Amino acid sequence: MHNNNQFDLFKTRRFLPLFITQFLGAFNDNLFKNAMLVMIAFFGLGFAGINSATLINAAAGIFILPFFLFSATAGQLAERYDKAHLARFVKLMEIAIMAVAAAGFILQSAATLMVCLFMMGVHSALFGPLKYSILPQYLDERELLGGNGLIEMGTFIAILLGQIGGTLIIESNKENASLMAGAIASACVAVAVLGYLSSRAMPPAPPQAKNLKINWNIFTETWHIIRLSRRNLTVFHSLMGISWFWFFGAVYLTQLPSYAKDVLGGNAEVYTLLVALFSIGVGAGSALCEALSGRKVEIGLVPFGSIGMCIFGIDLYFAAPMSPAAQVGWLAFLQDASHWRLLADITLLGVFGGFFIVPLYALIQMRSEPEYRSRIIAANNILNSCFMVVSAVVSVLVLEAGATIPQLLLIVAIMNIPVALYVYGLQPEFLMRFLVWIATHTMYRVKHEGLDNIPEEGAAILVCNHVSFMDALVIGGAVRRPVRFVMDHRIFKVPVLNFIFRTAGAVPIAPAKEDPAMKERAFMKVQEYLSQGEVVCIFPEGKITFDGELNTFKAGVQELAQRSGAPVVPMALRGLWGSFFSRKDGSAMVKMPRRFWSRITLAASQPVPAAEVNVEDLQQRVLALRGNSK
Repeated sequence: MHNNNQFDLFKTRRFLPLFITQFLGAFNDNLFKNAMLVMIAFFGLGFAGINSATLINAAAGIFILPFFLFSATAGQLAERYDKAHLARFVKLMEIAIMAVAAAGFILQSAATLMVCLFMMGVHSALFGPLKYSILPQYLDERELLGGNGLIEMGTFIAILLGQIGGTLIIESNKENASLMAGAIASACVAVAVLGYLSSRAMPPAPPQAKNLKINWNIFTETWHIIRLSRRNLTVFHSLMGISWFWFFGAVYLTQLPSYAKDVLGGNAEVYTLLVALFSIGVGAGSALCEALSGRKVEIGLVPFGSIGMCIFGIDLYFAAPMSPAAQVGWLAFLQDASHWRLLADITLLGVFGGFFIVPLYALIQMRSEPEYRSRIIAANNILNSCFMVVSAVVSVLVLEAGATIPQLLLIVAIMNIPVALYVYGLQPEFLMRFLVWIATHTMYRVKHEGLDNIPEEGAAILVCNHVSFMDALVIGGAVRRPVRFVMDHRIFKVPVLNFIFRTAGAVPIAPAKEDPAMKERAFMKVQEYLSQGEVVCIFPEGKITFDGELNTFKAGVQELAQRSGAPVVPMALRGLWGSFFSRKDGSAMVKMPRRFWSRITLAASQPVPAAEVNVEDLQQRVLALRGNSK
């Protein structure tokens, strides 16, 4: 496991060869495609008398078509065969395609290049399910978010560099057609060969369903895997969220050339600058996900990402200049301070897009059954392609209705609001985790000590001192595994917190003398959670402290441990006494907040086996962990 951050993964054989292989594949896709499109647009490459605009639009459709046709088969192949071996086959296929493409460039044959473009789409469709479903086999769960972030970062940077590289090779050799063709042909073949060599270093990734019978009927299998993805609604809603991102991104990226030219008055350099900032933004947002989530799959970043996409998409409309410049280059455009707000909006759209998409990919990988994971990723590719096609249709209809390009982009940004509300209504876990993430990352700086003592799997009971109304949120935001809380029924009913607690499956409890039926129901529910191997957190004091000191622990935790056989992990919160949510100097949440983003600590010690659990001993362990810091 990497020690410091996700970039340590680059030191490992189980990640670096995969990263390089996918990076070179995405780079070559765009190197080849952009070089071909530049030759069509500016150097007269044509086919059957079709005008360049139509040919360019046809090229976009030709590249996407294989994702519809072959993703279902690709998902099955990735389940049935060793993924590392399959990656090498796909890279050999890329070398063959690029060899044919080299002939197409040299012969100036648009028909040959269009066939190769289709085959590169097939190559990408085959590699897509493989590269995402292989990550859970190569990486520990704690590394999954960081690994996905690096893959997304690498993909967008590769796309950007490929687009720039294809254009530069053509532009730098435009005086000599033969030299131009030879240069781009050589570059495409060389990158394909490097991709194959890097794939040979990938460790084995055994098949997850080696007895799977391949269904070669692409139509029935496509329908089958779409239905398969709906079996787990969390996974399916994540697929829809990713597909919405590609709808959103496709509209923006498709309109950027015209936006740069007609709205901003820039030349091709300004368009390249906008694409570069957006791609760098997505890469940066993807890489930041691990740091913001504490090395766990934090789906609370998804609403955060969608809010940012909405805010900066709307602001982009108001940041556009009233009167465009006259075909300025990137440097002159950048030097004009009136454009900085717009450039910041483009960059931050990408950053928050990274926050949005990376946790969704990691969530799909975690919650999909291993034997179906590649096919679920294939379903994702199919849905992404559908949404991208729909985005093109919507763009055409909106523009034909008389809207300007800035108005189209504004409409899509505003569409984020109902889409987000609909998705979070279907999957309230996203919104719940967002509220927890916001609460624990804006009010407090939480230091973790010994949280590795919490078992990675299987039932466990956490016991902790009860200092404030925020205790459960702090613990839930820090512990990697989902935690079911047992809490006083009065705290359970606190507005806003009630939504979080209900969505997280918290269990309200009352003392036996107050409501014996509620206490028995709570015990039964906790037993059910523990029997399913989940983590349950109990505040054994039974109430929030009034003086900062520990109240006497109740015996219920000892009874639960003995009934379930689950180990008990002592924990302690330090630094929350005196906060707005504590009862220091009077009732909680009525006095003026005196501090924000304060330092607090959550500490845990080694698990106590169920047979050794003693309530007095647990209290002493928690007290020792807390020390003198309340």
